[in-house]
Amino acid sequence: MQHLIQRRDFLKIAGMAAASSSLVAQQMQMPQSFLTPAGPLDVAKTDFTLQIAPITVELAPNRILSTIGYNGTSPGPRLRMKEGVPVTVNVVNNTDVPEFVHFHGLLIPSDVDGSEEEGTPVAPPHGSRSYRFTPTPAGTRWYHTHTMSMDDLHRGSFTGMFGFLIVEGANNPGRFDQEHYLALRDWEPYFTNTMMDTDDLDPARAQPEKPAVLDTRPVGLEVASDIYSINDKALGAGEPIRVKPGERVMFHFLNASAIENRHLALPGHKFNVIALDGNPVPTPAAVDVLMLGPGERIDAWVEMNQPGVWILGAPEDPVREGGLGIVVEYANQHRTPQWAPPPKSVWDYTLFGKPPSQPAPTERLDMAFEKVPRGAGKFNSFTVNGKSYPHDQEFLLKQGTRYRLTFHNRTDDAHPLHLHRHQFEIAEIYGKATSGVIKDTVVVPTYGRASVDFTADQPGPALFHCHIQQHMDYGFKALLRYS
Repeated sequence: MQHLIQRRDFLKIAGMAAASSSLVAQQMQMPQSFLTPAGPLDVAKTDFTLQIAPITVELAPNRILSTIGYNGTSPGPRLRMKEGVPVTVNVVNNTDVPEFVHFHGLLIPSDVDGSEEEGTPVAPPHGSRSYRFTPTPAGTRWYHTHTMSMDDLHRGSFTGMFGFLIVEGANNPGRFDQEHYLALRDWEPYFTNTMMDTDDLDPARAQPEKPAVLDTRPVGLEVASDIYSINDKALGAGEPIRVKPGERVMFHFLNASAIENRHLALPGHKFNVIALDGNPVPTPAAVDVLMLGPGERIDAWVEMNQPGVWILGAPEDPVREGGLGIVVEYANQHRTPQWAPPPKSVWDYTLFGKPPSQPAPTERLDMAFEKVPRGAGKFNSFTVNGKSYPHDQEFLLKQGTRYRLTFHNRTDDAHPLHLHRHQFEIAEIYGKATSGVIKDTVVVPTYGRASVDFTADQPGPALFHCHIQQHMDYGFKALLRYS
């Protein structure tokens, strides 16, 4: 049943609870921020400059934070490129520490991919570096810092260094009345051993990798946050998305978090998912709730057929009221934004797939992941196949060969797993076989198993890792090499 979110909760972050002013009136005074749909100025280019420097982000009038960003903002500028047309990205590093810019989801050489592990040259402190490459494939990609953070929560993806990267292809996915790029973020991280786990929002699935005897050792510190935003504004600040009945609105969602998998819902509306990680799905489908692990993208359109003023945001009350949401306002509707819990649903990649039609690759690779409580002093560490990084000569690829890579998640977390410079096809997950869903990042459930197929067609070292920053920093990664 619909209910009005308590005004004091809605304004908790924004600090706008003046009794004499309406929320809508205050929102109209705020800058439009990053909600501007793609327009004439948002055109493909071949030369870009990213300046890395300290910035401030005004999440709300009473919440301004300091971080590191690109070109004075967070998210950074949208980089729009044409598939197959060479580009240059000039990175100017105005900080005191070395930096890497990773172009997530692109099939490009290791020396420009933006990963220290792969041998990409660093952008030195108070220096510059140019990345030259030919962008492919088309779709919604993104870029972000790829430095280690370890116990410094002011480095790496805990900062504001991220942005959308769009590669235009020959095909137009469809005509829409509006288009919005929305990045989910958490801010002001801290260490704790008590944190809210959102992995259990989806009902429990089969857990084929759950050990017979669980590790009962005290766990180490993890990273958490209580402050969230969509792009650079917390819920209750910034402009609403203004729509008209009957419009079809395309949303490009990105989980740019360093910490946690996230869910999204828009009461009374369904998300028509057409692409995952920028790649068209074989079976578009409408769902009530989206789930994105850190690094994942979802392209979905919504038919605006429920006039009102709604909150598009996280289903978990503390996360939504902590800022992870944005107002969707229909024309001629002036009321307090409404929230209603979404119907019970299960996020399932296989909804968007098709039945398998090809035999499984004969070449197999297996990766088993385990967590070592306090394996790194105060922090947990992780192993792949019982070993720590770099796994020299363990994962050797033969160029041109098709592989089935199976992930065995023997931990109590759902992990977003990313393979650099390659795309993979989900072959099995949740105990279901599927095909046609092409991704670069996949969330493997708690104690779950998943298999993906990929072709070794990008010579050079390729980094694999969990996209939760702390997990990657403390061992959850491996390097695939070509023989």
